[in-house]
Amino acid sequence: MTRVPELMDAGVKVAFGHDCVMDPWYSLGSADMLEVASMGLHVAQMTGVEQMKSCFRAVTEIPAAILGLEGYGLEKGCNADLVILQAADPVEALRLKANRLFVIRRGRIISSSATVEAELNLPGRPKTQNYLFQ
Repeated sequence: MTRVPELMDAGVKVAFGHDCVMDPWYSLGSADMLEVASMGLHVAQMTGVEQMKSCFRAVTEIPAAILGLEGYGLEKGCNADLVILQAADPVEALRLKANRLFVIRRGRIISSSATVEAELNLPGRPKTQNYLFQ
């Protein structure tokens, strides 16, 4: 493992990724970039709030910048390739292994799932929690 926090602090663009998706060398790969970010933050011991946000960026905007992808982002005219997560922010997405509500490619929904609600039975706490709309 290289010195990820130190590289990031020095201004080096660091991206996380993985190969080995359902192959003989590592059959546990899932192509799940939240999993990659989670693994990266644990291995690199980057559990501070800003560090976790950096790990999230290391599987989203930074790899796109390093690869020089055109039409990437949330600006008008971009490709509209994105995943809508059931989370209020990147830290919550990583902490809760957020549900993927929609996968969108070129502006078309190619996968969707229902929102997930948790129910608590603790005095003084809200009974249900929908993490997307806090």
